[in-house]
Amino acid sequence: MPTPDKAAAVAELTDKFRSSNAAVLTEYRGLTVAQLKQLRRSLGENSEYAVVKNTLTKIAANEAGINALDDLFAGPTAVAFVTGDPVESAKGLRDFAKDNPNLVIKGGVLDGKALSADEIKKLADLESREVLLSKLAGAFKAKQSQAASVFNALPTKLVRTVDALRAKQDEQGGAE
Repeated sequence: MPTPDKAAAVAELTDKFRSSNAAVLTEYRGLTVAQLKQLRRSLGENSEYAVVKNTLTKIAANEAGINALDDLFAGPTAVAFVTGDPVESAKGLRDFAKDNPNLVIKGGVLDGKALSADEIKKLADLESREVLLSKLAGAFKAKQSQAASVFNALPTKLVRTVDALRAKQDEQGGAE
């Protein structure tokens, strides 16, 4: 029979899985408390990094409808619950792991879809949401400018053609 503390922990973790956009599982074996504190800061404001018990977290993930992570709950595990831009948190984890090889990204979940460690690293290589949106807006603006140029070119070309015909007619009319 589960104790009230364990039931409360499972309920809290289940709520975190449901309310987050993404969750990334890591192994933190060999990291000091100071390094974990630094990691929490590097993840940004939209992430919460929590050291968890595997059994309770596995139960909470299953209750939240996430079954794809079951194989990853082995060894010392911590979860980064991301409520904002997952790219920012993935970059923070990747950059921290470069400097601290003891941090191992096991895998995760993004909007209900399971991600491998390699997919999380690819996610970290993406540009931020704001940069991608500004590039998209620039592309739309460029296409609109091109369309305006094309539409403007037709009347301009027509006017030039009419002027050239008028000049030719005046030249021929003046010679006769």
